[in-house]
Amino acid sequence: MPALATSLHLFPNNPILRTKPYFPNFSSTIPFGFSASSSSYPINSNSSLSFVAPLEAILFDIDGTLCDSDPLHFYAFRDMLQEIGFNDGSPIDEDFFINNISGKHNEELCRVLLPDWEFEKAMNFMVDKEALFRRLAAEQLEPISGLENLCKWVEDLGLKRAAVTNAPRSNGELLISMLNLQDFFEVIVLAEECARPKPFPDPYLKALNALKVAPNHTFVFEDSVSGIKAANGAGMAAVGMATRNPEKMLLDAGATLVIKDYNEPKLWENLERVVKEKLPL
Repeated sequence: MPALATSLHLFPNNPILRTKPYFPNFSSTIPFGFSASSSSYPINSNSSLSFVAPLEAILFDIDGTLCDSDPLHFYAFRDMLQEIGFNDGSPIDEDFFINNISGKHNEELCRVLLPDWEFEKAMNFMVDKEALFRRLAAEQLEPISGLENLCKWVEDLGLKRAAVTNAPRSNGELLISMLNLQDFFEVIVLAEECARPKPFPDPYLKALNALKVAPNHTFVFEDSVSGIKAANGAGMAAVGMATRNPEKMLLDAGATLVIKDYNEPKLWENLERVVKEKLPL
């Protein structure tokens, strides 16, 4: 597998950043309007993935899970909403982004952010926002630390894998291409091609069907409450990626365990335990 792209600059000269650039500090616990769904497998079960063995597949969200893209979405929304006079012209902050934007599909965001606009006009705003995001992403994209090693581990074991995202096709394809993961994923599922986006389970159910794997032998990497809710609703365990959202928020949503990146020892302890104890030889 090709080496992952690792552009780590903070693009301080980018003209879109009218204030001093910074990555939002999403470490504080923020109330969120979702709760963990019921399921047939244990939630937060001793922070263990052992119940998914024998492991057949791993599914990945893209934004915030493969790469640390939430700050770029935040910058784009902050500047564009300010330009249209949202919140009386005051820029949104990271708390607002977490509570009202992160993990949501663009059609839902039209209703959340621009309820008084005609839907077509609001969707055009979202299209322009995504174009701005892609311009920013083309200049800077940071993969989650340890992703390359995890992808190699998945490939070496011959596990099936899919990317499942609420992002538009152009965004998903750009990020996967910049991370050199075009040949890694067997299936890419876009929420816009499903009847309902995350937090509904439809995108993950479509991925399971495409890969022909059982939900109780598959788990998901997700960074958002809506994504964890979707994975749980499809009958799968979720590993929460606390790249920007607080650990407690992800656990409360139903994540079985939460990690900061793919280098965390507790992740590898779980993966190796699943393989050693129950994966057929």
